Amino acid sequence: MDNKEMAELIDIDGLSSDVEIVTYLNSEDNKRQYVVYTKEEIQEQTGNQVIYIAKIIPEGNVLRLEEITDDLEWIDVQHLLKAIANAQVN
Repeated sequence: MDNKEMAELIDIDGLSSDVEIVTYLNSEDNKRQYVVYTKEEIQEQTGNQVIYIAKIIPEGNVLRLEEITDDLEWIDVQHLLKAIANAQVN
């Protein structure tokens, strides 16, 4: 039984690809939401799966993904990911 959550990602050129949703993250103030997803790519050097993280911007009935470019916002996202990783260990 396959319980993967899949989504269609359409890039700025209009090209579509299917991605697997790993998890969603909410900022501590609940004002921003992020998605962690994979295109099922494997990094050659490490053999690890490549993951992507993007900010979710609601636009009507469509969700637009935006790259995280602010350093402080990226640090916040890293803290959210560490909290998940630490919860998995305990």
